[in-house]
Amino acid sequence: MLELLGVTKVYRGGKRAVDEVTMRLGTGLVGLLGPNGAGKSSLMRITATITRPTSGRLLFEGADVVAAPNRLRRVLGYLPQDFGVYPHLTGREFLTYLAAVKGLSASSARRRIDELLALVNLTEAAKRPLRTYSGGMLRRVGIAQALLNDPRVLIVDEPTAGLDPEERIRFRDLLSDLAGDRLVLLSTHIVSDIESVATEIAILARGRLYCHTTPEGLLESTRGWVWQAEVNVNDIAELRTRFRVSRAMRTASGVRVRLLSPTPPFPGAVPVPPDLEDAYLKVIHAPHPHAAATEGVRR
Repeated sequence: MLELLGVTKVYRGGKRAVDEVTMRLGTGLVGLLGPNGAGKSSLMRITATITRPTSGRLLFEGADVVAAPNRLRRVLGYLPQDFGVYPHLTGREFLTYLAAVKGLSASSARRRIDELLALVNLTEAAKRPLRTYSGGMLRRVGIAQALLNDPRVLIVDEPTAGLDPEERIRFRDLLSDLAGDRLVLLSTHIVSDIESVATEIAILARGRLYCHTTPEGLLESTRGWVWQAEVNVNDIAELRTRFRVSRAMRTASGVRVRLLSPTPPFPGAVPVPPDLEDAYLKVIHAPHPHAAATEGVRR
């Protein structure tokens, strides 16, 4: 459905925010994972046709989006990281205004807004001014506005930033439900946002695509790299200089550490199954992107 071919974005001063990214994306939830400053938001803005790439191509169903963006825009929903609202409008008034901007008729807008308010669990709050909404409620308004035109491609940038754990879970489940018959591209630096819902995971670091695979494929690539051991608390600092420590938890007898190493790190360390956080750390600290990263996941 959506193809990024060698997409690069260079800002003034020579900063290369996105560097030769190639991905092929179809229906499902694709988690774009990477640390802050990795280039995720720049890539999302390019994909949402907000900014143009310096070089490379963006295709939607074979058509060049950079040359003719309207074909994608007609079926696109976008929730940016910094989503602004008019605080004195009610939730319903705000969605009605945006529906008019998107060209929906008054009758179609009413029906669609009723559906979306129910979907994001805001029906009872629809007549309240947006200034009274919590952060989680505002993010749900953001998703509702992105869905007004029933998009086939939904792009959401760091949607759980600032949400409490309960709101994060609710938002994650909502996006998972939406991905059943459309492409949802979700960027985040929080592994737990996508570990139970993503059908594909793309990892971006330093502007480069380090991998694009399924969660199962990512875990398999980390098998044999994860070790666990009980160590003295005074040894933690030294271990961090030698290994990538993914977790350290205090116990009654010391500290239980979980670390990455291609071989047994020291006597007493035992191999354990990897989780996605282990796999993510292994990938972003690799010296170079995997050679297969540019191939993407073919549908």
